[in-house]
Amino acid sequence: MQTKNNVKRTVVAVLGLGAMGLPMAVRLASQFTVHGFDTHESRRSLAGEAGVGSFDTAAAAVSGASLVLLAVRNGEQLNDLLFGDNGVAEVLDSDSVVILTSTVGTEVIPATVERLASLHIALVDAPLSGGPVRAAQGDLLIIVGAESKALGQARPVLELLASTLTIVGDKPGDGQALKTVNQLLCGVHIAAAAEALALADSLGLDRAKTLEALEAGAAGSFMLSNRGPRILQAYEEGGADVLGRLDIFVKDLGIVGRATRAAGLPSPLAAAAEQLFLLGQAQGLGAADDSAIIRVIAPSRLS
Repeated sequence: MQTKNNVKRTVVAVLGLGAMGLPMAVRLASQFTVHGFDTHESRRSLAGEAGVGSFDTAAAAVSGASLVLLAVRNGEQLNDLLFGDNGVAEVLDSDSVVILTSTVGTEVIPATVERLASLHIALVDAPLSGGPVRAAQGDLLIIVGAESKALGQARPVLELLASTLTIVGDKPGDGQALKTVNQLLCGVHIAAAAEALALADSLGLDRAKTLEALEAGAAGSFMLSNRGPRILQAYEEGGADVLGRLDIFVKDLGIVGRATRAAGLPSPLAAAAEQLFLLGQAQGLGAADDSAIIRVIAPSRLS
């Protein structure tokens, strides 16, 4: 596509316009021509209102795109989007690059890389962290595993989205591996923060003052500061706004469990955290913010 100054802009297709995909697409539209697709018409409408080109099919969205960013929920969605009945892999331009931003685990990567390579398409493994607000601001942490040529093609997109871009390896799968380690810590930290604040409340302590004191001391952590205020909002009607769904950690800690078992490593803390998130999902909290895990720990104390 030509700009008004007759300078050709790179076309980037963003497939998946959910909580993370849409703000990323809007951010990218500031410097690229962005084609967006989502299975939900409401998300496509929001994209169009935000200045992102909206398409009714994934195949139409990737037409003319040299870079295709995927924001999917899991490995099954990844496989279906690329290789299913309406998969886009067969219609992608040769030498294009697929940027996988989702946490799907290492298991699905080798077969995905092989199938794409047979079509002369490269995969950049780039799982990210940060949430929708930071995605819109270009303030994400992105962990990348990719061959140098593909990384070079994808780098302008990654650098626009990330404040911290960490290249952890030279092959797809390396990014997923480090993100698995990251999610082990994040899941355990959220569960621990909820457990600590539930204990403080049961001891009659002021919730807000307790959180402030903990943040200032050795017990402080990013997750405590980030999730703590939202955990306290679980005591309010409606709970916290959904910035990260609880069932995402059911998925991610499941990936952690499979990875540790495959490596023959015990992971008792991750397993305990996973059980809390599974209980939350079973209690109907899957679509709630992940801070709602406190409802599993101390349901009787919630007003």
